[in-house]
Amino acid sequence: MKARQIKTNVYWVGAIDWDRRLFDALIPLPDGTSYNAYLVQGSRKVALIDSVDPSMTEVLMAYLENFPVVDYVIANHAEQDHSGSIPRVLAKYPDAKVITTPKGQDVLVALLLIPEDRFITVSDGETLSLGDKTLEFIHAPWVHWPETMLTYLREDRILFPCDLFGSHLASTDLYVADEGQVYEAAKRYYAEIMMPFRTSIEKHLEKLKSYKIDVIAPSHGLLHNKASFILEAYRSWVTGPPRNIVVLPYISMHGSTQRMVEYLVGALAGKGVTVKQFNLAATDIGKLAMALVDAATMVIGAPTVLVGPHPNVAHAAFLANALRPRLQFVSIIGSYGWGSKAVEQLTGMIPNLKAEVLDPVICKGSPRDEDFKALDNLASTIAKKHKESGFA
Repeated sequence: MKARQIKTNVYWVGAIDWDRRLFDALIPLPDGTSYNAYLVQGSRKVALIDSVDPSMTEVLMAYLENFPVVDYVIANHAEQDHSGSIPRVLAKYPDAKVITTPKGQDVLVALLLIPEDRFITVSDGETLSLGDKTLEFIHAPWVHWPETMLTYLREDRILFPCDLFGSHLASTDLYVADEGQVYEAAKRYYAEIMMPFRTSIEKHLEKLKSYKIDVIAPSHGLLHNKASFILEAYRSWVTGPPRNIVVLPYISMHGSTQRMVEYLVGALAGKGVTVKQFNLAATDIGKLAMALVDAATMVIGAPTVLVGPHPNVAHAAFLANALRPRLQFVSIIGSYGWGSKAVEQLTGMIPNLKAEVLDPVICKGSPRDEDFKALDNLASTIAKKHKESGFA
């Protein structure tokens, strides 16, 4: 197999996974994914930047048959979809050293049992000369693990950020061709993986302003030869204000909560508020996560099961709490048969959101006139708060 050239003596040697549909036994992959590894051939030394998922090791090794020597393996991130093939690479190149952060060494030793004498740890800003090419290492903890770093190839102005700026997207294209498709995939990736760490990412984005970047070569998805496209997208997701959007995940067992949801959606729409409604019986959680990136408010539609919220609703609340979107307001609507503590339990499940909890609307059995009036009041409150906060 012939490596794909990015720039002179810089190659893509990764693997495309067309058929994978679930990541970490949790995250849907509707468009497959890729595991991007890169090889930089300097005049004196050769470096492999990241590796591939263990399921694709043979693909990487086939590319490496064209390179008799690899001196360094750069491990930007220790998660196994990028590091899992490193032991095989080290077996092929017995003199190669793994370059990573000190924390990265700890994690890689634990996960892959790589001997400690195979490592060289680097500090933030440290460089490595390959002869006519120079690698600079940028520590970027919590993107999205504590040990992560980015690698910058100075002479070619290429940033290798591993998971940062990535997208789960299988394609034979090397570079972004359809910005709309990639924007959607990158936003899904950010929402599912990076959003909980947006405070750390904001600091790293600021740090990257001092670098001249022609190409961003992430570990998943297509390469960006228009770096501003993905950098601007990340800045809007990380630091931009929420928008005039309500996300409404719900489930309904006997129709009562469904009627409340439909009424509230109509009331909000009538007041100029955009609503993104998700039936949790069939929702792609990636779509829900994407909607939370921009939303100012989340309203949870929750019927009661054995005094508590329906398990699907509890899962959505847990997910939102883990992802830490920029939500400013939260409320709960729903019904119960004979008793409920759903509101207390759900509000107790979302402490990370730091959002104002608006008065819930919970009814016994089917909603009545007074319940619909309460839903009108909730819609008015949400619209007013969005307007006062300047959410467009």
